[in-house]
Amino acid sequence: MSTSSRQGRVTRRDFIKGATLAASGAVALPNILVRAAHAAPANERIQVGVIGLGGRGRHVMEAFMAQPDTHVMAVSDCYADRRAQGLKQVNDHYGTQDCAEHVDFQELLARQDIDALLIATGDNNHSLVSIMGARAGKDMYCEKPLSVTIGESRAVADTMKRLGRVFQCGTQRRSISNFRFAIHLAQSGKLGTIRELHAEQAPGMEALYDTTLPEEPLPPKEEFDWDNWLGIATWRPYNGRYASRGFWSAHTDFSGGAITEWGSHTVDLCQWANGMDDTGPVEYWKEGDRYICQYANGSKVIIRRGLRFGTCPIRIEGDEGWVETGDSGDMETYPKSLLQERGFEGGYPPDNHIRAFLDCVYTRSECISSAETAHRSISVCHVANLCKRLGRPMKWDPEKEVVLDDEEANRMTTRAPREPWYL
Repeated sequence: MSTSSRQGRVTRRDFIKGATLAASGAVALPNILVRAAHAAPANERIQVGVIGLGGRGRHVMEAFMAQPDTHVMAVSDCYADRRAQGLKQVNDHYGTQDCAEHVDFQELLARQDIDALLIATGDNNHSLVSIMGARAGKDMYCEKPLSVTIGESRAVADTMKRLGRVFQCGTQRRSISNFRFAIHLAQSGKLGTIRELHAEQAPGMEALYDTTLPEEPLPPKEEFDWDNWLGIATWRPYNGRYASRGFWSAHTDFSGGAITEWGSHTVDLCQWANGMDDTGPVEYWKEGDRYICQYANGSKVIIRRGLRFGTCPIRIEGDEGWVETGDSGDMETYPKSLLQERGFEGGYPPDNHIRAFLDCVYTRSECISSAETAHRSISVCHVANLCKRLGRPMKWDPEKEVVLDDEEANRMTTRAPREPWYL
């Protein structure tokens, strides 16, 4: 766009860049620009870089490309075959050969033509890449879980606030109709006083503590970038099994196992329903195979298995009624008459969550799954994991974010980043 043609008006990309200067507060965007988000000229679209091109990354990237005011400019992944798949997916979508690929995600972050990021790495690198993206002046949509330790997600939340970046965690069930209706029933008082909220944890995925595999020959960096894949985790000799989804997602160096895998969604929804997005439980203990997380007001989140209605189900119980739902979209309530009010139409795909993120990029307002909100939710999962790993109850101070009277547990709420990385 020529300079003369831009005089006298503010383009969308000018606004996004300029809004960075207002880091400490929300900026109101004229309604005309928000409405124009659905018909943006090509040179005014939000230009996106994608870091992480596994199955989830490519799926969400497709949802980004479906939005008329975005354009994916570059992709990066540690795996050569995933980069190739992602590159082809983008070029096929646009009918061009313009998308760039980067082995090292830092090269993508250094690009000045990227406005926003989709971060879909493994759990181990969500916090690191988010913080580095914020330092590079990018807004971002980052997949869940947000962190491997409480200290990492606290650093993400603080960084986003300090630098004024727009952040949406990929806890897309906050934007899906049946879950939104369940939360509405809880928050509107139709269930009475909330007593218990049940959050399903993932099947299997029992945590692997301190598991070490025998060393294997290291592939060339262009084929698989082992150093970047490890990120801030402790250095260890290469073994291809570490990087397999079924292994790293249950290994405590790289993820949080069953509790964080689904809890990043189900506990998050329970926190929201209970009005606790800015705090957390104060006591944790185990009863059988369940983990009880009790708030100061006496209400409890119960992390468990055995709920109905597909993956990531939740159940919310008040003293006047209850609701249970999951990814199947099915829902049951007591009293049954509550179902007559069901609304919040919309499907399962993440499009609604992505659209909400993009709208916040324009308005510079806080997303429904902000970094602070995601940090608080995943912290509940992390403390429950400490209870599980150490085999004892925990008392938690949600204001200071420390375990009371348990130094061993407190040491496990953080980990030292591997040099040269830092948070």
